[in-house]
Amino acid sequence: MANLRVLRTGKDGYGDITALCGSWGRTSKSLAIREIEQRLHIYYVKDIIGRIANVEVVNGSTGKYLRTERNSNCSDNLDNLPDC
Repeated sequence: MANLRVLRTGKDGYGDITALCGSWGRTSKSLAIREIEQRLHIYYVKDIIGRIANVEVVNGSTGKYLRTERNSNCSDNLDNLPDC
């Protein structure tokens, strides 16, 4: 299992996350979901003061999507990261 830091995200026209990107490369949303669910990799975001939030899979009304763990820090949200 690898711990992969997410530095950027791909987003579609609606702002939905479509990819995760880091120094390790780029992974699609569907592959990241599989890897998280199968515990193959841990994707995470780290803010400027070192706080870490893991990326998790959520079952929404329109299907599965990715988000960071809930916390009070918005600087680690996937939506706030620059585009891939």
